[in-house]
Amino acid sequence: MEESVKDLMQKLTDCITACNHCFDQCLQEDDVKHMTECIRTDRECADICTIALSFLTREGSLKADLLQLCAITCQACGDECEKHSHDHCQECAKACFACAEACRTHPLIA
Repeated sequence: MEESVKDLMQKLTDCITACNHCFDQCLQEDDVKHMTECIRTDRECADICTIALSFLTREGSLKADLLQLCAITCQACGDECEKHSHDHCQECAKACFACAEACRTHPLIA
């Protein structure tokens, strides 16, 4: 497996982990209603990253399209998490932005 694919797979895994952690922590906040959009984007991002990770282990023609969707989803999640001052949201935003960049710039898309 190419090193660039391994690196991308690690970014996807890091993003999934951060989103799942953020999701769990948001559910424990005092004002969960205020965190609704953050929770939603965390779930969507983790799901899309999981699908992308799975597709990277296969031969197929949809990888580039999926990575583009993943970049969009990660960017949206990062933008939402960045709005919140909680440490788990800030860490999630960093992981999402790193994953979005990795997806956007991967040779499979270029």
